[in-house]
Order: sequence, then structure tokens, then C-alpha cells
Amino acid sequence: MRKIGLVDFDTSHVVQFTKRLNHLGIDEDQWVDGGAVVMGYPGESRVSPERIPGFTEELKEMGVQIVDSPVDMIGHVDAVFIESNEGNLHLDHAKPFLEAGLPLFIDKPFAATTAQARAIADLAAQHSMPVFSASSLRYTETVMEVQASLADEGGAVGAFVHSPGSEHYANPGLLNYGIHGVEVLFSLMGPGCQEVWSARTDGADHVTGLWDGGRLGTVRAIRSGSAGYGLTVYSDKRTVTTSIDASNNYRNLLREIMKMLDSGTPPLAIEETIEIISFIEAAYRSTQNGGAGTKLESAS
Repeated sequence: MRKIGLVDFDTSHVVQFTKRLNHLGIDEDQWVDGGAVVMGYPGESRVSPERIPGFTEELKEMGVQIVDSPVDMIGHVDAVFIESNEGNLHLDHAKPFLEAGLPLFIDKPFAATTAQARAIADLAAQHSMPVFSASSLRYTETVMEVQASLADEGGAVGAFVHSPGSEHYANPGLLNYGIHGVEVLFSLMGPGCQEVWSARTDGADHVTGLWDGGRLGTVRAIRSGSAGYGLTVYSDKRTVTTSIDASNNYRNLLREIMKMLDSGTPPLAIEETIEIISFIEAAYRSTQNGGAGTKLESAS
């Protein structure tokens, strides 16, 4: 049984993941085997500081040992989940654990900039450690079933995804919550986005990317009006439109993390994760430039 450490408690994921891995306070069909959360560092937060005390108490009640510094977990855990809501913190948090030879799951957003994302990837490669980052929306049954059907139909020729898009100054643009929609878009379109155009109002961001082969993919990050998660995907054979059922998303994501810890191979190529951050960064620059077409750094 792998011992897992958690870093930063400003997201409900720390509680939800612990319930599933430690088989506590949740239906048995949500349990995930292969690891247990044993230690954690509450940290600080610019995004949701008010959530940390309550989540810390919940984790204590589930038997998780609380430490005074993240590095106090080194030597006592087999893997670390970096859970900070703020992407800017992830490179600094990842560095000591990768140097200590610990595999990482880094919750969304993987990083705040393409440069930071590449730096994490370089550290992981230097120390031959697997690193994985993803929105749990990527591993809903809805998205995985549509992905599987696309594989039999020659892939997507285009897609439109909508998701909530709340903002925070510490996670500019789509980094904060719109990243869920971006992750789903990439799960349908795959990597290979070259350029984006972004339109923004107080109520939404509407970002269209140009993929290889002239394919277009769009994400709408919604702040006003009905939101929720949904997709429309186009193949050569049909069009599929559906809402996204996220009822098993945490369980399914944790299963992918456990597979990585078993195999040493992340379920998602780090290059695609870097491209997702580059897409978000380019979309933000496009917004600042009146919607002008903006190349992705990863495509330059």
C-alpha cells in the first residue's frame, strides 16, 4: 500500500481524494485501491484561504498526520499530490519532491505559465520521475465514451465545449475554472493546437483554437447564466451533443493516478499538459490584445 502525502488544503479535492483512497465516509463503489493518504501540509492560499482550517480538521479526523513543512513528508511517503489551487505555486512545491525521487500528481492548473510547465517537465525528466496533471472532467464516463467512439470514426474534425468559468486574480483567464473546459476540449481534439482567438465579456470567455489539419475547437467558459458542463463534437460520420455526467470523476481520476504509480508512466503525455497551459496563456494574451490571433508558445 503506497503512502501518499498531500500539499495545500485550499481545495475540496484533498477531502474527496482521501475519502476514496482511505475508504472512509463514502460509498464502496467510489473506493480506489493502491494507496492511502497518510500525511499532509495545509499550506496557505490566495485563492481560498478560508477553506484550509475546515479541511485540515476533516483530514485529521480521517487519521492524516499534519506536518509543519512540505519537505517533512520526504522519507515518509511514496508519492505526493500537490493540490494548491494556485498554479504559480506548483513549480516550487514540485522541485524538492522530484529531487527526492517521488512521483507527483499536480492538480489543475499544472502551472501558471508555459515556462513554469516546461520547468516542471524538465525536472521530472532529469530525475526520471513520472508527473501527471489533469482535470477530473477528462476522466468522466461521458468524455471517455465519446473519446472511444471518435477513435473508431477517424477522430474529431471539430468540437465545442462549455464549462463554468469563474475567475481569480491569482489564476488569470481560464486557469482558474475554465481549465476544466479546456481539458475536455483537448481530450476530444488531441494536441496540436497552433493559434487561438479569444473574445471576452463579463459573462463569459469564448476561445477558439486552430488545430493541425484546419480543425477548429472552441471552449466557452461561463460566468453568467446557466453553466454546467457539456460538449458537441464533430467527426466525419456524425455530430454528438451531450451534457457531462461528473458523478464518478474523482474515482476515475484516482484510478489513473494509481496506474501511473504502478507503471511509472503517466496516463497523459506531459507535452499535452504543457500545450494546455500554453493554450490558456495564449487565450489570455489574445484577450488583452482585443481578440487578435495568438500563437501558442508550444507551437512556436
